[in-house]
Amino acid sequence: MGGAAACRPFAVPLNLRSCNRRSMTKITSPDGTPLSRLCFGAMQFGGKADDDDSLAMYEACRDAGLNFFDTAHVYTDGASETMLGRFAATERDRLVIATKVSFPGGSGRASILSSVEESRGRLGLDVIDVLYLHRWDAETPLEETFETLAGLQRDGTVRHLAVSNFAAWQVMKAQGVAATFDTRIDMIQPMYNLVKRQAEVEILPMARDQGIAVVPYSPLGGGLLTGKYRDGTEGRLTSDARYAKRYGLDWMHRCAADLAVLAEEAGTAPATLAVAWVLRNPDIAAPIVSARNAEQLAPSLAALSFDLDDALHARITALSQTPPPATDRLEEA
Repeated sequence: MGGAAACRPFAVPLNLRSCNRRSMTKITSPDGTPLSRLCFGAMQFGGKADDDDSLAMYEACRDAGLNFFDTAHVYTDGASETMLGRFAATERDRLVIATKVSFPGGSGRASILSSVEESRGRLGLDVIDVLYLHRWDAETPLEETFETLAGLQRDGTVRHLAVSNFAAWQVMKAQGVAATFDTRIDMIQPMYNLVKRQAEVEILPMARDQGIAVVPYSPLGGGLLTGKYRDGTEGRLTSDARYAKRYGLDWMHRCAADLAVLAEEAGTAPATLAVAWVLRNPDIAAPIVSARNAEQLAPSLAALSFDLDDALHARITALSQTPPPATDRLEEA
């Protein structure tokens, strides 16, 4: 379905017209455990991380107190969901497991239902804790999407609804439609890190106002902020054209080099500072960390115990470009 129907306006529900800020929905594991301050992204499970490395990362996360794990229908052709489900099977009720609808199929009813059923089977779950729309689908009416999602909530298949890679206006448009089906978006997943701060302009203020938990991905900037590219090490920025373009600006690489200098002064790894900087933002619920093996993951997990004081936080922030406010009135910033 698409065309003009996808663009038709909708009436804003009365409860979204209020200027009063919403309190954030409390998202916990089935046994009531609050979300951990970091989330682990299982994108590499079954891809660059083999079974042994994947299990070692899962165990390292659990040892560090993480109970929040993120995957998606499209990751590693389903291996990510399958492996995560196997690792989590013996302690499922203590965990919060999030997955995403298959975005190649769009956000229509048939695609959502088939994707969710396949994901449940792979994960070995009766109930998905958090279900994301992976991307904005301009071709499908939001009414169809959220009627379907609301039905999955009513029958107990999904606990919380979420969106990934949405602009702030798209979240609010979707939130308005969701309200007509007596549901809401509880979590969003934007890109956010020291060299990608666009979320500060509208996404973070919008989430604060609406009581939506922000779970950003890529706190290490595709590996740029680990400092590994200074010595010619290869990675996504050298092998993936999308990442090369996303993080290809000279000032971003200067920022990464300067962050490495600060990390050396602080006696820690650049990755630890990069994740700690995101963690310190009060609008962030849980940054998503990931890696190919437990050794590579360790500096990100170390951010949980790193004491990032005001002075060092200010020095790190000054390394990157603060985006102007949405109105572009710099005198009001």
